[in-house]
Amino acid sequence: MGGIHWWRGALVRPGPLAASRDILVPHGGTAQLAQALAADDLVDQPRLFRAAAWLTRGEGTLHAAEFAFPAHASIRQVLAILRSAHPVEHRLTIAEGLTAQQIVGVLAHADAMTGEVRTIAEGSVLPQTYDYEYGADRTAIVARAQAAMHKDLAEAWADRAPGLPLSSPHDALILASIVERETAKPEERPHVAAVYLNRLRLGMRLQADPTVIYSASNGAGVLDHPLTHAELVRDDPFNTYRSAGLPPSPICSPSPDSLHAVLHPAASDDLYFVADGTGGHVFSRSYAAHDTAVAKWRALAPSTSHGNPD
Repeated sequence: MGGIHWWRGALVRPGPLAASRDILVPHGGTAQLAQALAADDLVDQPRLFRAAAWLTRGEGTLHAAEFAFPAHASIRQVLAILRSAHPVEHRLTIAEGLTAQQIVGVLAHADAMTGEVRTIAEGSVLPQTYDYEYGADRTAIVARAQAAMHKDLAEAWADRAPGLPLSSPHDALILASIVERETAKPEERPHVAAVYLNRLRLGMRLQADPTVIYSASNGAGVLDHPLTHAELVRDDPFNTYRSAGLPPSPICSPSPDSLHAVLHPAASDDLYFVADGTGGHVFSRSYAAHDTAVAKWRALAPSTSHGNPD
Protein backbone atom coordinates (compact mmCIF):
# COMPACT_ATOMS: atom_id res chain seq x y z
CA MET A 1 0.00 0.00 0.00
CA GLY A 2 2.87 2.32 0.77
CA GLY A 3 4.36 1.68 -2.68
CA ILE A 4 1.08 2.44 -4.42
CA HIS A 5 0.71 5.63 -2.43
CA TRP A 6 4.26 6.71 -3.33
CA TRP A 7 3.68 5.90 -7.01
CA ARG A 8 0.51 7.92 -7.22
CA GLY A 9 2.17 10.81 -5.45
CA ALA A 10 5.17 10.70 -7.78
CA LEU A 11 2.90 11.02 -10.84
CA VAL A 12 1.23 14.19 -9.60
CA ARG A 13 4.16 15.81 -7.81
CA PRO A 14 5.02 19.24 -9.31
CA GLY A 15 7.83 18.98 -11.83
CA PRO A 16 11.00 21.09 -12.16
CA LEU A 17 9.86 23.40 -14.99
CA ALA A 18 10.19 26.88 -13.44
CA ALA A 19 7.93 28.76 -15.88
CA SER A 20 5.46 27.94 -18.62
CA ARG A 21 7.32 27.26 -21.84
CA ASP A 22 6.93 25.88 -25.36
CA ILE A 23 9.17 22.84 -25.75
CA LEU A 24 10.02 20.94 -28.91
CA VAL A 25 9.55 17.23 -28.24
CA PRO A 26 11.74 15.16 -30.59
CA HIS A 27 11.01 11.87 -32.29
CA GLY A 28 12.49 8.75 -30.72
CA GLY A 29 11.92 5.96 -28.24
CA THR A 30 10.74 6.48 -24.69
CA ALA A 31 14.30 6.41 -23.32
CA GLN A 32 15.42 9.13 -25.74
CA LEU A 33 12.27 11.13 -25.00
CA ALA A 34 12.85 10.94 -21.24
CA GLN A 35 16.41 12.21 -21.60
CA ALA A 36 15.31 15.05 -23.89
CA LEU A 37 12.60 16.14 -21.45
CA ALA A 38 15.09 16.02 -18.60
CA ALA A 39 17.49 18.21 -20.61
CA ASP A 40 14.67 20.74 -20.98
CA ASP A 41 14.01 20.64 -17.23
CA LEU A 42 10.55 19.24 -17.79
CA VAL A 43 11.17 16.05 -15.76
CA ASP A 44 13.79 15.39 -13.12
CA GLN A 45 13.52 11.60 -12.95
CA PRO A 46 13.80 10.12 -16.47
CA ARG A 47 13.45 6.53 -15.22
CA LEU A 48 10.24 7.37 -13.41
CA PHE A 49 8.91 9.04 -16.55
CA ARG A 50 9.76 5.96 -18.65
CA ALA A 51 8.02 3.68 -16.16
CA ALA A 52 4.93 5.91 -16.08
CA ALA A 53 4.80 6.05 -19.88
CA TRP A 54 4.99 2.24 -20.11
CA LEU A 55 2.41 1.56 -17.40
CA THR A 56 -0.05 4.02 -18.99
CA ARG A 57 0.66 3.02 -22.59
CA GLY A 58 -2.97 2.05 -23.06
CA GLU A 59 -3.92 5.71 -22.80
CA GLY A 60 -2.39 6.56 -26.17
CA THR A 61 0.75 7.21 -28.19
CA LEU A 62 3.27 9.84 -27.18
CA HIS A 63 3.60 12.42 -29.97
CA ALA A 64 6.60 14.42 -31.15
CA ALA A 65 5.85 18.10 -31.76
CA GLU A 66 6.16 21.49 -30.11
CA PHE A 67 3.88 21.65 -27.08
CA ALA A 68 3.06 24.26 -24.46
CA PHE A 69 3.82 23.02 -20.94
CA PRO A 70 2.67 24.80 -17.77
CA ALA A 71 5.07 25.62 -14.97
CA HIS A 72 5.80 22.69 -12.64
CA ALA A 73 3.89 20.24 -14.83
CA SER A 74 3.65 16.82 -13.17
CA ILE A 75 4.52 13.61 -14.98
CA ARG A 76 0.82 12.89 -15.37
CA GLN A 77 0.29 16.31 -16.96
CA VAL A 78 3.30 15.86 -19.25
CA LEU A 79 2.03 12.50 -20.46
CA ALA A 80 -1.46 13.88 -21.05
CA ILE A 81 -0.03 16.75 -23.11
CA LEU A 82 2.17 14.43 -25.16
CA ARG A 83 -0.82 12.21 -25.91
CA SER A 84 -3.67 14.60 -26.57
CA ALA A 85 -2.65 18.26 -26.66
CA HIS A 86 -2.65 20.26 -29.89
CA PRO A 87 0.83 21.37 -30.99
CA VAL A 88 1.81 25.03 -30.58
CA GLU A 89 0.53 27.18 -33.44
CA HIS A 90 2.76 29.90 -34.87
CA ARG A 91 1.38 32.73 -37.00
CA LEU A 92 2.76 34.40 -40.08
CA THR A 93 1.12 37.66 -41.17
CA ILE A 94 1.52 38.76 -44.78
CA ALA A 95 0.44 42.37 -44.73
CA GLU A 96 -1.62 43.97 -47.47
CA GLY A 97 0.36 45.68 -50.21
CA LEU A 98 3.69 43.89 -49.73
CA THR A 99 5.74 43.16 -52.83
CA ALA A 100 7.02 39.68 -53.59
CA GLN A 101 10.50 40.74 -52.44
CA GLN A 102 9.11 41.97 -49.14
CA ILE A 103 7.13 38.77 -48.63
CA VAL A 104 10.25 36.68 -49.22
CA GLY A 105 11.90 38.73 -46.48
CA VAL A 106 8.99 38.15 -44.09
CA LEU A 107 9.22 34.41 -44.73
CA ALA A 108 12.98 34.38 -44.24
CA HIS A 109 12.62 35.90 -40.76
CA ALA A 110 9.65 33.77 -39.66
CA ASP A 111 10.53 31.55 -36.72
CA ALA A 112 10.00 27.80 -36.49
CA MET A 113 9.99 27.33 -40.29
CA THR A 114 12.23 25.26 -42.52
CA GLY A 115 13.32 25.50 -46.14
CA GLU A 116 13.99 28.51 -48.30
CA VAL A 117 11.92 30.61 -50.69
CA ARG A 118 13.89 32.70 -53.14
CA THR A 119 11.23 34.03 -55.49
CA ILE A 120 7.46 34.42 -55.52
CA ALA A 121 5.31 35.51 -58.45
CA GLU A 122 4.26 39.09 -57.84
CA GLY A 123 0.72 39.40 -56.51
CA SER A 124 0.23 35.65 -56.24
CA VAL A 125 -0.25 35.33 -52.48
CA LEU A 126 -3.24 36.45 -50.43
CA PRO A 127 -2.40 38.88 -47.61
CA GLN A 128 -3.67 37.43 -44.34
CA THR A 129 -2.46 35.56 -41.24
CA TYR A 130 -1.48 31.91 -41.66
CA ASP A 131 -1.20 29.41 -38.79
CA TYR A 132 1.51 26.77 -38.88
CA GLU A 133 3.31 24.32 -36.63
CA TYR A 134 7.00 24.08 -35.83
CA GLY A 135 9.00 22.82 -38.79
CA ALA A 136 6.53 23.95 -41.46
CA ASP A 137 8.14 24.30 -44.87
CA ARG A 138 8.23 27.84 -46.26
CA THR A 139 7.40 26.59 -49.73
CA ALA A 140 4.28 24.90 -48.38
CA ILE A 141 3.20 28.16 -46.68
CA VAL A 142 3.61 30.00 -49.98
CA ALA A 143 1.56 27.32 -51.75
CA ARG A 144 -1.24 27.80 -49.19
CA ALA A 145 -1.15 31.57 -49.65
CA GLN A 146 -1.21 31.22 -53.43
CA ALA A 147 -4.14 28.80 -53.30
CA ALA A 148 -5.98 31.27 -51.07
CA MET A 149 -5.37 34.10 -53.56
CA HIS A 150 -6.47 31.91 -56.49
CA LYS A 151 -9.71 31.06 -54.71
CA ASP A 152 -10.41 34.61 -53.57
CA LEU A 153 -9.66 36.07 -57.01
CA ALA A 154 -11.85 33.51 -58.79
CA GLU A 155 -14.78 34.22 -56.48
CA ALA A 156 -14.36 37.99 -56.77
CA TRP A 157 -14.13 37.82 -60.57
CA ALA A 158 -17.27 35.69 -60.82
CA ASP A 159 -19.17 38.32 -58.81
CA ARG A 160 -17.80 41.36 -60.71
CA ALA A 161 -19.92 44.29 -61.83
CA PRO A 162 -20.86 44.30 -65.54
CA GLY A 163 -19.14 46.43 -68.15
CA LEU A 164 -15.67 46.65 -66.63
CA PRO A 165 -12.79 47.29 -69.08
CA LEU A 166 -10.91 44.27 -67.75
CA SER A 167 -10.42 41.13 -69.81
CA SER A 168 -9.35 38.63 -67.14
CA PRO A 169 -8.95 38.00 -63.41
CA HIS A 170 -5.26 38.77 -63.89
CA ASP A 171 -6.13 42.25 -65.15
CA ALA A 172 -8.24 42.76 -62.04
CA LEU A 173 -5.34 41.62 -59.86
CA ILE A 174 -2.96 44.07 -61.55
CA LEU A 175 -5.30 47.02 -61.11
CA ALA A 176 -6.11 46.02 -57.52
CA SER A 177 -2.39 46.05 -56.71
CA ILE A 178 -2.15 49.63 -58.01
CA VAL A 179 -5.21 50.70 -56.01
CA GLU A 180 -3.72 49.03 -52.92
CA ARG A 181 -0.54 51.06 -53.21
CA GLU A 182 -2.25 54.28 -54.23
CA THR A 183 -4.31 55.06 -51.13
CA ALA A 184 -3.96 54.36 -47.44
CA LYS A 185 -7.66 55.03 -46.86
CA PRO A 186 -9.81 51.92 -47.42
CA GLU A 187 -12.91 54.04 -48.05
CA GLU A 188 -11.16 55.68 -51.04
CA ARG A 189 -10.37 52.46 -52.87
CA PRO A 190 -13.61 52.21 -54.89
CA HIS A 191 -13.20 55.85 -55.99
CA VAL A 192 -9.54 55.39 -56.97
CA ALA A 193 -10.51 52.23 -58.83
CA ALA A 194 -13.25 54.15 -60.68
CA VAL A 195 -10.72 56.76 -61.87
CA TYR A 196 -8.39 54.14 -63.30
CA LEU A 197 -11.23 52.19 -64.91
CA ASN A 198 -12.53 55.39 -66.49
CA ARG A 199 -9.07 56.06 -67.88
CA LEU A 200 -8.84 52.55 -69.31
CA ARG A 201 -12.20 52.99 -71.04
CA LEU A 202 -11.03 56.23 -72.67
CA GLY A 203 -7.60 54.90 -73.61
CA MET A 204 -5.87 57.36 -71.26
CA ARG A 205 -2.64 56.40 -69.58
CA LEU A 206 -3.02 55.43 -65.92
CA GLN A 207 -0.15 57.69 -64.80
CA ALA A 208 0.13 55.90 -61.46
CA ASP A 209 3.12 56.75 -59.30
CA PRO A 210 3.19 53.32 -57.58
CA THR A 211 3.95 51.56 -60.87
CA VAL A 212 6.89 53.90 -61.50
CA ILE A 213 8.13 53.37 -57.94
CA TYR A 214 7.91 49.61 -58.45
CA SER A 215 10.09 49.85 -61.54
CA ALA A 216 12.55 52.38 -60.10
CA SER A 217 13.02 50.27 -56.95
CA ASN A 218 13.59 47.08 -58.97
CA GLY A 219 10.52 45.47 -57.45
CA ALA A 220 11.18 46.48 -53.85
CA GLY A 221 8.17 48.80 -53.88
CA VAL A 222 9.78 51.62 -51.89
CA LEU A 223 12.27 54.37 -52.67
CA ASP A 224 14.48 56.40 -50.36
CA HIS A 225 13.69 59.56 -52.33
CA PRO A 226 10.78 61.26 -54.10
CA LEU A 227 10.24 60.23 -57.70
CA THR A 228 12.59 62.10 -60.02
CA HIS A 229 11.91 63.47 -63.48
CA ALA A 230 14.32 60.91 -64.93
CA GLU A 231 12.34 58.08 -63.33
CA LEU A 232 9.04 59.48 -64.55
CA VAL A 233 10.18 59.70 -68.19
CA ARG A 234 12.10 56.41 -68.30
CA ASP A 235 10.81 54.05 -70.97
CA ASP A 236 9.64 51.00 -69.04
CA PRO A 237 6.53 48.78 -69.28
CA PHE A 238 5.76 49.59 -65.62
CA ASN A 239 5.97 53.32 -66.26
CA THR A 240 2.30 54.07 -66.74
CA TYR A 241 3.15 57.71 -67.52
CA ARG A 242 4.65 56.48 -70.80
CA SER A 243 3.08 53.05 -71.41
CA ALA A 244 -0.61 52.69 -72.19
CA GLY A 245 -2.88 50.24 -70.42
CA LEU A 246 -2.04 48.09 -67.45
CA PRO A 247 1.52 47.18 -66.49
CA PRO A 248 2.60 43.61 -67.29
CA SER A 249 2.11 42.27 -63.75
CA PRO A 250 0.84 43.24 -60.30
CA ILE A 251 3.10 45.50 -58.25
CA CYS A 252 2.20 43.96 -54.87
CA SER A 253 -0.21 41.53 -53.22
CA PRO A 254 -3.49 43.42 -52.92
CA SER A 255 -6.06 42.93 -50.20
CA PRO A 256 -9.49 41.40 -50.84
CA ASP A 257 -10.89 44.91 -50.26
CA SER A 258 -8.85 46.31 -53.14
CA LEU A 259 -9.98 43.47 -55.39
CA HIS A 260 -13.56 44.21 -54.45
CA ALA A 261 -13.04 47.93 -55.12
CA VAL A 262 -11.77 47.21 -58.63
CA LEU A 263 -14.57 44.80 -59.43
CA HIS A 264 -17.24 46.98 -57.78
CA PRO A 265 -15.99 50.55 -58.33
CA ALA A 266 -17.71 53.70 -57.17
CA ALA A 267 -20.14 55.38 -59.55
CA SER A 268 -17.98 58.27 -60.70
CA ASP A 269 -16.90 60.09 -63.88
CA ASP A 270 -13.71 61.39 -62.28
CA LEU A 271 -10.49 61.06 -64.24
CA TYR A 272 -7.98 62.66 -61.89
CA PHE A 273 -6.93 62.72 -58.26
CA VAL A 274 -4.14 64.21 -56.23
CA ALA A 275 -3.10 64.06 -52.59
CA ASP A 276 -4.88 66.47 -50.27
CA GLY A 277 -2.20 66.62 -47.58
CA THR A 278 -4.15 64.61 -45.02
CA GLY A 279 -3.55 61.12 -46.38
CA GLY A 280 -6.53 61.29 -48.72
CA HIS A 281 -7.10 62.62 -52.23
CA VAL A 282 -9.02 65.29 -54.13
CA PHE A 283 -10.87 63.82 -57.12
CA SER A 284 -11.71 65.78 -60.28
CA ARG A 285 -13.64 65.22 -63.50
CA SER A 286 -11.91 67.96 -65.49
CA TYR A 287 -8.25 68.73 -65.96
CA ALA A 288 -8.84 72.36 -64.96
CA ALA A 289 -10.23 71.34 -61.58
CA HIS A 290 -7.42 68.84 -61.17
CA ASP A 291 -4.83 71.48 -62.01
CA THR A 292 -6.21 73.68 -59.23
CA ALA A 293 -6.04 70.75 -56.77
CA VAL A 294 -2.45 70.02 -57.84
CA ALA A 295 -1.48 73.66 -57.24
CA LYS A 296 -2.88 73.45 -53.72
CA TRP A 297 -0.97 70.22 -53.09
CA ARG A 298 2.27 71.71 -54.38
CA ALA A 299 1.83 74.62 -52.01
CA LEU A 300 1.67 72.09 -49.16
CA ALA A 301 4.51 69.92 -50.52
CA PRO A 302 6.82 72.05 -52.68
CA SER A 303 9.10 69.10 -53.48
CA THR A 304 6.28 67.28 -55.24
CA SER A 305 6.34 67.94 -58.97
CA HIS A 306 3.45 65.81 -60.16
CA GLY A 307 0.04 64.53 -59.18
CA ASN A 308 -1.59 61.21 -59.66
CA PRO A 309 -2.92 60.54 -62.07
CA ASP A 310 -1.92 63.71 -63.88
